[in-house]
Amino acid sequence: MEKVTTTSLLVKKQSCKRITMLTCYDYPTAKLLNEAGIDILLVGDSLAMVVLGYETTLPVTMEEMLHHVKAVKRGNKHSLLVADMPYLSYQIKPAEAVRNAGRFLKEGGAEAVKIEGGREMIKTIKAMIDADIPVMGHIGLTPQAVHKMGGYKVQGREKMQAERLKEDALLLQEAGVFCLVLESVPWQLAKDITESLSSPVISCGAGKYCDGQVLVTSDMLGIFTDFTPKFVKKYADVGEIMLQAFRQYKKEVESGKFPDKKHSY
Repeated sequence: MEKVTTTSLLVKKQSCKRITMLTCYDYPTAKLLNEAGIDILLVGDSLAMVVLGYETTLPVTMEEMLHHVKAVKRGNKHSLLVADMPYLSYQIKPAEAVRNAGRFLKEGGAEAVKIEGGREMIKTIKAMIDADIPVMGHIGLTPQAVHKMGGYKVQGREKMQAERLKEDALLLQEAGVFCLVLESVPWQLAKDITESLSSPVISCGAGKYCDGQVLVTSDMLGIFTDFTPKFVKKYADVGEIMLQAFRQYKKEVESGKFPDKKHSY
């Protein structure tokens, strides 16, 4: 299995081959995703909610993100490893953004970083790329701006907002992003943006006409159940399987059935 790189993703778009991307937060899951041939592993700041139990993505820190990036790196051989830049790790000033992004590559073993935002992030993105840090863009619904947006709402339904997203996508490409995530935008708008860019576009609830798809692994496996976005398809109910296993374990321990001779030295 060949190593996925930022340049091989571009070749995929040019060849009309779909790109697969899933979130990953630990070593064993990284190994399984590699075995499945997933193109991109995103250590998303979504771990704030689905792993650490925060109400939003905002509280997660650089140190918490680095901890998980390192774990995923140890299990990753073939996928492109992308680290999400947490809130306030890149918004203050470009020099600080470059320093934090560099830590993900130098200390964490990531091969690229992802940041949220459009035209307001151009200067920062260019500074990162000048420091040889590949950047994945992210526009549409940007969870770190949840309070500004008034909640997790679909973006780009109004004409002016849609035009702004189209402009932002082009500006991000011109700035040098190797890939762009579109989150929670109407599929028609996502199709227009995808066709207007030479860079790959990944859909996160943006329909089927993008160059690839991404889901939060905990959502698509039915492990995180606090809420489920409309665009999430559950490919397994692992949460229910885990619950049944925990209940069976409790029952067998309390009854004395476990451990038996087979599971004793």
